Amino acid sequence: MLTIRLSKQLRFLSTRLFMRLWESKSCLTKGVSQTIIFLNGAQLILVNNCGESVWPGILGGAGQQTPKDGGFHLGSGDEVVLDVQEKWSGRIWGRQGCEFDNDGNGHCLTGDCFGKLQCKGLGGIPPATVVEMTLGSSSSPLHFYDVSLVDGFNLPVSMKPIGGGIGCGVASCEVDLNICCPSALEVKRNGKVVGCKSACLAMQSAKYCCTGSYSDPKTCKPTLFANLFKAICPKAYSYAYDDTSSLNRCRAPRYVITFCPPPQ
Repeated sequence: MLTIRLSKQLRFLSTRLFMRLWESKSCLTKGVSQTIIFLNGAQLILVNNCGESVWPGILGGAGQQTPKDGGFHLGSGDEVVLDVQEKWSGRIWGRQGCEFDNDGNGHCLTGDCFGKLQCKGLGGIPPATVVEMTLGSSSSPLHFYDVSLVDGFNLPVSMKPIGGGIGCGVASCEVDLNICCPSALEVKRNGKVVGCKSACLAMQSAKYCCTGSYSDPKTCKPTLFANLFKAICPKAYSYAYDDTSSLNRCRAPRYVITFCPPPQ
């Protein structure tokens, strides 16, 4: 068992170089196995591959810590490493077009958490593309993670494990859905489409939100819009019960979450 923390210099290496370094024997003490397990959870490497700034929002589950108080600025091309404890669960999303004063008050065009830079327990206002995860523990090391469009879409994002062995998938929606968003689902700011609502968000009914008498996989089926999202982003949740093709499982100790990932 080996706990490793990245130096400040290493944090700003490109993701590709970072991955190569960690997979290289030169990064490890001689004689130590290359299988590295973090004693206290996992590392999340947040990368902004967009052409403009993104303000990640973070919301921990009930009773969970919230890294960086739930929000921060991430410039274009920048990376930040977060250490999260075992059994941590939560969601991460990207906010766009934000303006904040020196006290951290302001607003974002998409994903806004009620006018705060640091969300501190507040969720993002949809539509927003969301990364969700539940980490395992030393006794049950399997991590679960996905990219969800259940709350709609605002920007492409992916979550990719580093290591973990065979069967570890990439959760993603790499296409800009705003370009092909049906007019009934569009969210516009200053005449520009900045988000695409989910069917649930647009229709606000039990049938589309999988609630009430539809709160069961047998009664809640994908809608026309959900099928459209799935066709464009097959590795993301398109509706509440889209588990089979969207929920990923892995034992990797590190994951790269990329905003505006390059198409694979």
